[in-house]
Amino acid sequence: MSLTAPRDRAVPGQRGTPPPRTPAQRKRALGLDRGAWFLLLPALIPILVLSVGPLLYGVSLAFTDSQAGRTEPTQFIGLLNLTDLRHDDLFWDSFRIGLVWAFSVTGLQLLLAMGLALLLNENLRFRWLARTLALVPWAMPEVVVGVMWRLVYHQDAGILNDALTRLHLIDENIDWLTDLSLALPAVIAVGVWAGMPQTTVVLLAGLQNVPHELREAAAIDGAGVWRRFTTVTWPAIRPVVIAITALNFIWNFNSFALVYVLTQGGPGGETRLPMLFAYEEAFKYGQFGYAAAMGLVMVAVIAVLLALFLRNRLREETE
Repeated sequence: MSLTAPRDRAVPGQRGTPPPRTPAQRKRALGLDRGAWFLLLPALIPILVLSVGPLLYGVSLAFTDSQAGRTEPTQFIGLLNLTDLRHDDLFWDSFRIGLVWAFSVTGLQLLLAMGLALLLNENLRFRWLARTLALVPWAMPEVVVGVMWRLVYHQDAGILNDALTRLHLIDENIDWLTDLSLALPAVIAVGVWAGMPQTTVVLLAGLQNVPHELREAAAIDGAGVWRRFTTVTWPAIRPVVIAITALNFIWNFNSFALVYVLTQGGPGGETRLPMLFAYEEAFKYGQFGYAAAMGLVMVAVIAVLLALFLRNRLREETE
């Protein structure tokens, strides 16, 4: 019979295994855990009150018949709002527009921000000034950005039509925000312009963490610019790209103020994002329960899309 302990069982006092804690040590550790929770309370309480609480209330509201100006008590109606929403073609049209908007803005932001970040990462003259100017759109409130671009797109007094006319690219002024075929692309362009700086800053921070020696070694081995980017730079910043892309998609899909100021969902609902649709349903028509059901569906669908996206990206990371 062997007197040695099994390999998969820890022996107290054996080298490599910590000795058991005494009751005094366990009590001290418990006190530290309680102290840590006490220090976290100032941060947890606002999150619970301002984020988790309204979220849970909104979810519960989706299963009621809550309406504005109703004198009767709100009643639980189960899945009736979700059943009605399933047959609401107008909502699903707005959802489709929201997906087109979110994918377009997120993709273009990533491509343009990547190019700008690569440029700002080089040793260029007045690089500090270029980095400062790149942050200007990010520092402006969305309402201000919307008002400014409404003036840019103005049919008669806008500088865009004036510039295109001077360049002899158009013969007559274009009403960018009321044309059914141009309104959504025009709004997407504004969304890209307004959100690109934050993506640029994040990507630039990731690029600055790529060792310069690796790029120099690849250049010495004869790798061109594109080969150095795909073999050295991209693998190093891919986690950053995944994170900022996921966040940008959430932010863009939930956009409200910018599109509302620009078009208020027009013309003919061509730019009516689902957030605008839910806003109108709640505060224009007073259907709070139905609007909450819209929000619940949007959260669920976006969560599924993001889960699929992140799972594929993480699978690529591990392969």
